[in-house]
Amino acid sequence: MKKPHVLLLLLVQVIVLLPLLCLSDDFVSSRATYYGSPDCKGNPRGACGYGELGRDINDGEVSGVSSRLWKNGAGCGACYQVRCKIPPHCNEEGVYVVATDYGEGDGTDFIFSPKAYGRMARPGTEFQLYSFGVVDVEYQRVPCRYGGYNLVYKIHEKSYNPHYLAILILYVGGVNDILAVEVWQEDCKEWKRMRRVFGAVHDYQNPPRGTLSLRFLVYGSAGLNWVESQNPLPADWTAGATYNSNILLT
Repeated sequence: MKKPHVLLLLLVQVIVLLPLLCLSDDFVSSRATYYGSPDCKGNPRGACGYGELGRDINDGEVSGVSSRLWKNGAGCGACYQVRCKIPPHCNEEGVYVVATDYGEGDGTDFIFSPKAYGRMARPGTEFQLYSFGVVDVEYQRVPCRYGGYNLVYKIHEKSYNPHYLAILILYVGGVNDILAVEVWQEDCKEWKRMRRVFGAVHDYQNPPRGTLSLRFLVYGSAGLNWVESQNPLPADWTAGATYNSNILLT
């Protein structure tokens, strides 16, 4: 008989995966708008917890996404191709954006940075597109392209070795979502679940001392799999440091 916490985990996974399974390779009809920004880039206070990276990643072409794409934070870092559907003003390619925030309203799935929103326009029609405020769009999930990065995570600034560890998942290549993170507890020989604090931030109170092994529950083109980092977290990990897991996701 399965333990109660195992049954709960299975139930949570089913709830998270159902909306993912509904997505296809075809474009989905929706709506999009944009938010105000002094430099036309992203919001450094976005709900994913990316900070300044959320402003500059993908050259500032980023978006807040609705709850169905947000997935309680598992959708952070996902990449989309979005095309608006006003032929005189919209180009055929649309824009490639990274989800760095949560936000929705007026039937939208995307709230773009101004730079991303304008990228959907034909040359010379940007101001007309901005004047609409909200536009009909179609979108599809596409592989993320992070310039050769593997799955990378950063030690959150509020971490304090050895009493508190929080990690921020920065780059997830391909079409993949990180549903959970676990730490290996050597003394009891089992994996311990980190808590998803918000967005892409996971934490663990009083983590094991010494070198830490992490593993990630990945959902994507290869299905649902636990993947262990090939680069353990060193015992002297420090807040603000960035580590490459050496996990290549495609």
